Amino acid sequence: MNQPITGDELLNFFKTLDDYSPTLPDSLTAHYLSQAGLHTSDPRIIRLVSLAAQKFITEVAADALTHSQMRGNPAGSSGSSGNKKSKEKKNCLRMEDLQPALSDMGIQVKKPAYYM
Repeated sequence: MNQPITGDELLNFFKTLDDYSPTLPDSLTAHYLSQAGLHTSDPRIIRLVSLAAQKFITEVAADALTHSQMRGNPAGSSGSSGNKKSKEKKNCLRMEDLQPALSDMGIQVKKPAYYM
């Protein structure tokens, strides 16, 4: 069973956020937070939201890679045009893989209609 977090544990967590620099810049997170109506000058709150967004993006990307591998189609493979010595496979994020990954998170994405 999960035990409640004590005040000391929460303070230690917030102190570690001061030293941590997330992938998403604080200014970007602060901008989108202010657009959403949350105006804060506390950098710990901004870093906490950045950390949550980074975790979400990482999970979606990992799920999309898993869906690509389950399809059995190495996405973005370069074919015979590359150097034959290099056997490293590169992956490309495709909508066919991103849609089910986002669907698993409860986000429905539909491709727009294609017009010529």
